[in-house]
Amino acid sequence: MTSARLDSRTPALRTPDPQEPVRPTEQDEVAARGSELFGGPLGRRALTGRHWWSPVRIVVLVAVGMFALGMVQKLPCYESSWFRGATSQYVHACYSDIPHLYTGRGFAQDLTPYFDRIPQEISGGMEYLEYPVLTGVFMEVASWLTPDGGEMMHRQQIYWTVNAGMLMICAAVLVVCVARTHRRRPWDALLVALAPALALTATINWDLLAVALTAAAMLMWSRERPLASGVLLGLATAAKFYPFLLLGPLLVLCLRAGRWKAFGAALGGAVLSWLAVNLPVMALATEGWWKFYSFSQERGVDFGSFWLILSQRTGDPLENANTYAMVLVALGCAAICLLTLRAPRRPRFAQLAFLVVALFVVTNKVYSPQYVLWLIPLAVLARPRWRDFLVWQACEVMYYLGIWYYLAYTGSGDDRHGLPAEGYQLAIAVHLLGTLYLCAVVVRDILVPERDVVRQDGSDDPSGGVLDGAPDAVAFPPRRYARVAASEEDPESGAEGTPPEPRAPGAEVS
Repeated sequence: MTSARLDSRTPALRTPDPQEPVRPTEQDEVAARGSELFGGPLGRRALTGRHWWSPVRIVVLVAVGMFALGMVQKLPCYESSWFRGATSQYVHACYSDIPHLYTGRGFAQDLTPYFDRIPQEISGGMEYLEYPVLTGVFMEVASWLTPDGGEMMHRQQIYWTVNAGMLMICAAVLVVCVARTHRRRPWDALLVALAPALALTATINWDLLAVALTAAAMLMWSRERPLASGVLLGLATAAKFYPFLLLGPLLVLCLRAGRWKAFGAALGGAVLSWLAVNLPVMALATEGWWKFYSFSQERGVDFGSFWLILSQRTGDPLENANTYAMVLVALGCAAICLLTLRAPRRPRFAQLAFLVVALFVVTNKVYSPQYVLWLIPLAVLARPRWRDFLVWQACEVMYYLGIWYYLAYTGSGDDRHGLPAEGYQLAIAVHLLGTLYLCAVVVRDILVPERDVVRQDGSDDPSGGVLDGAPDAVAFPPRRYARVAASEEDPESGAEGTPPEPRAPGAEVS
């Protein structure tokens, strides 16, 4: 019976009506087949917005449910493994920084982040909190909500639970922003909500704060509010460094479209909001404020990077890895800039945002498991294809398990159990290949715009704000693409069998 239903539904995939919200079950074979588990593809009434169960509300509910499952997955550590100092937190793959840093960074002792020096006996040598200011504020607020007194283990449990509740709000904000960024594609946010890597890594660290702020910034940009977008992007950068990278794609896209006023507003808003958060701490606790940046520079080759594979295989500590990584990022950004200017059609903002953050991730000296959160919403907005997204997520889950089993192996003494170095290197390679695969299909969509699923309904750049539908001011598309574009716009521009004359550079219209 199931196969008959599949056969009757999958051929019904069609180009969506521009007047209707996109139904993923009509555009994506994996989504259509997966919907059979829940009664088949969505009907029209599921997207009309006339019922309380709108797409956004359903996506939020799913995200909260998956987040709760991720909390349940941490239960073995919550009960004992975080506090026994044993490798069981790695064996159960439920490690989290949150309870450890509650005591290790002075929150349990009521020390003020950045201002108070942390005693070496509790910090292991870290004199100040090594996180950006807004993340430090988030951590401090959670400590205020954690009752004093009682056993330290119990206080750590409450601190983790408080943080988990605050991060759950960030996850809800994240999926709402993704659902609303592409107005006609709210169901794409279901990919974010169902991402297994989000459930597994959401409560390892505090990255979801920056991820939610970045998603809100992209939503504001899509609604043609560049100043608000810049303010949110500056706040996101005050919580984590990577959101700053999104200004690069905006710069190149605004260059091609000639939208300098919008970019200036976004840049100004980002700078002002970042300074508003950082200046007070920078002025009053300079040494503590600088710790995040000095630690990032001084940190050696660490877990998850291809630099670690090279170091372990060659025995070279690669002390200059930071310089090498910066050179690779610079070269990669130059290539993305060239791709943007040479593409036959101006790339979408989400596509370039994903590529530049993925470039930073694969070339960085370290890849912590929770860094996948940076890429999940960008990947969904850049390439909302279930097959590609699930392939990449499978690779990330394999890496998530690989790092914990490797730490279990290295920390188990003579009684070795877990994953040896060679196995962990394979897990790193799987993570890198999965990310590079997703980058490759995004680049293909840029070079062959008709393959881009977001543009199949005639859209230009739903997340592009002022860039959406704007004509090019500067572009250098290859000659063959210029001929194709000219023939599509004016079928009589050339005789049959003879390609029309190419347009002048910069004359393409997105």
